[in-house]
Amino acid sequence: MRFDIITVLPGLLESPFAHSILQRAQKKGLSEIVVHNLRDYSLNKHKNVDDYPFGGGSGMVMSIEPFAACIEKLKGEREYDEVIFMTPDGETLNQSIANHLSTKKNIIILCGHYKGIDQRIRDIFVTREISIGDYVLSGGELPAAVLVDAIVRLIPGVLSDETSALSDSFQGDLLDAPVYTRPAEWRGIKVPDILISGNKAKIEEWRYEQSLERTRQRRPDLLK
Repeated sequence: MRFDIITVLPGLLESPFAHSILQRAQKKGLSEIVVHNLRDYSLNKHKNVDDYPFGGGSGMVMSIEPFAACIEKLKGEREYDEVIFMTPDGETLNQSIANHLSTKKNIIILCGHYKGIDQRIRDIFVTREISIGDYVLSGGELPAAVLVDAIVRLIPGVLSDETSALSDSFQGDLLDAPVYTRPAEWRGIKVPDILISGNKAKIEEWRYEQSLERTRQRRPDLLK
């Protein structure tokens, strides 16, 4: 699966993709993540990628030409399933969206900055707009990294235990159950007896009940 990420600050994405699961996915050849510097597609000698907004107002707006040039170049090289713009007013990312996108082959992700991007880019090229929450960040790079991480870990072969992703929180519209590891007793606090009983059926029943109760307490909206 390939991700092409278009950004004015490529350095912000170096670390997230160079470690842990995302690094292993790339080394295994299961995922390819390519970061493109938007300034390389600027049409002026100063490499500007923004301008003043029509109608006045504060802030700067990212120009249409650099984005269009980069997107059209990429589309000339391969077909893309989605062109995603990371924006606070997009649909909120959830596990269902990540699951769906993990079945795709090629995705372009646009990272905004300043006051936003020219609306014509959104109207002409973008197929999906995604937010990671109801708040504003300095740019779309961190949201892009979050989206890629949420997708890549679902690709078959990325995790050493593929059943791990299937038992994560939100996969069954429930939060995950509490987890424990050794020692079985620490400072007088013991692991629930059921987890060391060896009875797999009872353990799964306990985990489901715990997931249900945790969801009821913390995210009752999911139960609707």
